[in-house]
Amino acid sequence: MNETRPEDLIFDWNEDPKPPFRVQLDDETLRDGLQSPSARDPELDEKIELIHLMEAIGIDTADVGLPGASAKAREHITALCREMTGMRITPNVACRTVISDIEPAAEVAQAVGAPVEICAFIGSSAIRQYAESWELDRMVQMSRDAIAFATQEGLPSMFVTEDTTRAHPETLRALYGAAIEAGAKRICVCDTCGHVTPSGVRRLVGFVKGLVEEWGVDVGIDWHGHRDRGLGLANALAAIEAGATRVHASAMGIGERTGNVEMDLLLVNLKLMDWFEGDLTKLREYTLKSAEYLDLPFPNNYPVFGKDAFETSTGVHAAAVIKAFKKGDTWLADRVYSGVPAATFGMRQEIAVGPMSGKSNVIWVLEHQGIDATPERIDRVLDAAKQSPRQLTTAEVVAAAN
Repeated sequence: MNETRPEDLIFDWNEDPKPPFRVQLDDETLRDGLQSPSARDPELDEKIELIHLMEAIGIDTADVGLPGASAKAREHITALCREMTGMRITPNVACRTVISDIEPAAEVAQAVGAPVEICAFIGSSAIRQYAESWELDRMVQMSRDAIAFATQEGLPSMFVTEDTTRAHPETLRALYGAAIEAGAKRICVCDTCGHVTPSGVRRLVGFVKGLVEEWGVDVGIDWHGHRDRGLGLANALAAIEAGATRVHASAMGIGERTGNVEMDLLLVNLKLMDWFEGDLTKLREYTLKSAEYLDLPFPNNYPVFGKDAFETSTGVHAAAVIKAFKKGDTWLADRVYSGVPAATFGMRQEIAVGPMSGKSNVIWVLEHQGIDATPERIDRVLDAAKQSPRQLTTAEVVAAAN
């Protein structure tokens, strides 16, 4: 074969028609991410660095906190909003649907001289209403008043119904209708408790999209999902397919309880599905820096960005990758045993030596260390590998060879 033809080598069973809109992304790392029981609140300079990395990978908006939480929160939010002035990425903040929560956000916007999107939230499910002893009429009035105040202050607003995935349709109709009448430019559908499955996402987002079309309003639909059942990423993709134009996610999926949609993996999939056109070579740095600054462990087997993602010591797998490299075909080497091309995300395939390795692994590693792969050296390394309970480090391979 003189030329690698993808259509000849990979039969693609996936069917991912591109949405008729550009998918927007809202980063929740510095708000919902900090609600993780294990997360550390980063220093301000660390948050600023993360905002610049979000900008570099093409994220549209970032939730920079709850201004009603504390004086420190307002200080950081003000500094972050000021930093974002003139950047492509724009800030938003989370507020309860009470004017006293939105007033500090208005003060921030006034201080920095730029708009700050208000994300005003209220619980919408019957179980939440029962626990809180809320009446729907009062909820509707609170929502209307809060959004009207934001509109009066010249602040763009998104109205957020918490626990949307367990709420009655007529409750959602009443709440969304009131918020839109008061000036909300976006409405957010939330799987706050991680309850829904992809089929439920399609039905629910389809219902909300139908309301927007019925009312004839130009209002965007957001999706905010949690991953208590491990369905966060799948649900986010289903929401886009159903018509959600902006998706909320956080680095590594960090957030309340088990967390949110993984921003890094969402971007990987959008890129591979041709639903995102940006350069993602900074995505790994964004992910690792987020883990570092929030003081959270980063698993070696984490998809795409974990240490093990593009490394193999298994003989048959490594042999296929090595043969591809020897053909001089990096495209082939990046895909023959990987569903994700490492180079697209600024990484590369790695060959190692372990208990399941063959001679080709050893030869590859020795030659890349500038060591002549003689039969004696190969045998010594293989013998050490077969006796080891784990993969050898490069230093251990070199030591065994000599």
